[in-house]
Amino acid sequence: MKKSFLMLVCLGSMLCFTACRPTYRITNVEGSMVAIDSTWDATPNAEATALLAPYKAEIGKVMYRVLGTSAISMEKGRPESLLSNWVADILKLSAQSVLGKPADIGLVNIGGLRANMAAGPITVETIYEICPFENSLCVLTMKGSELMRFFAEVARLGGTGISGVTLRITKDGKLLSALVGGKPVDENHSYTIGTIDYLAEGNDGLPSLLNAEKRQCPDDGVLRDLVIRYVEQQTAEGKIITSRMEGRITVEE
Repeated sequence: MKKSFLMLVCLGSMLCFTACRPTYRITNVEGSMVAIDSTWDATPNAEATALLAPYKAEIGKVMYRVLGTSAISMEKGRPESLLSNWVADILKLSAQSVLGKPADIGLVNIGGLRANMAAGPITVETIYEICPFENSLCVLTMKGSELMRFFAEVARLGGTGISGVTLRITKDGKLLSALVGGKPVDENHSYTIGTIDYLAEGNDGLPSLLNAEKRQCPDDGVLRDLVIRYVEQQTAEGKIITSRMEGRITVEE
């Protein structure tokens, strides 16, 4: 009797919950962009501002430190751009820490550069804005035959940040010709590429990089740090930072 009563109570509860459960359905979804800018500073929270002030001051000492000066504004883009050329050059040179000399090729992806660089003072903050990710240097060694597959992938992407290379590609992403150091690619020769670990893992439409014969990734090669050191070194030598368009990747009909 007691067992039957408990069963009736449970059944009644289930029916009650089922009967009371409202029926919902989505009729419309709306969204909008919310700008995170100075408009939110109109009425700052005094308590929060006071709490963050000492941390902001310490961070400011680091981030607003001037590293050097850029003679020109540098933007990123395809098939070739001032900023991507500059960073690819730095990666090519940075391979010296692994190889004892610069790599044959420098490579960076356009998507990895998250801001443009204005002419004038270059601060630590500037470099953090351009290179916010923890991407690190990787030096790859590839046979010329695999390198040509890689160049074909670059052509399909419509270009990327590259150094030491001259490519002719078509508008629809086909490779017409490739030179490394001004010379045709020897399919039996091994070439070195200074790039970042993200690309060395075959990401961003460049799976051929997984076929590298050798991969060397030093522990202290964060791209952002490499760029900061490069600017500091150039400044110490009395040089102003600059870049130029060189026809590294040309698009033909």
